[in-house]
Amino acid sequence: MLMSRMQVGEALAARLFAAEAAVDAALAATADLTAHLPVARADAMLSAVAGQPAFEGAAAAVSALVQARAHLVRTHTTLAALARSLKLDDLAVGPVDKPEDDPPIGGVRPRVEFVHEAC
Repeated sequence: MLMSRMQVGEALAARLFAAEAAVDAALAATADLTAHLPVARADAMLSAVAGQPAFEGAAAAVSALVQARAHLVRTHTTLAALARSLKLDDLAVGPVDKPEDDPPIGGVRPRVEFVHEAC
């Protein structure tokens, strides 16, 4: 059975939103790790040069995730424009408010998981 364009678009939109949420969660977790590296180094009473490659690696990971997020934002914009051109305006809006939504349309807040300290 062939799916309608709306059904295909809804399935694709769900995958896009899942990918966006996954990158945001990875970015939040990696930024949290990066922020705790200096504290861990100081708590372990290690010199400032100790673990420098770890600092650089974590910072590079944050940068790469920011770039990945930018690519997904561009993908989202492209797919939204395609949805509008196919008269699938409901798909082009999405579930969260956009910066150009003035006033906000009342979208749902995306869930981003943060890692909390066990101490």
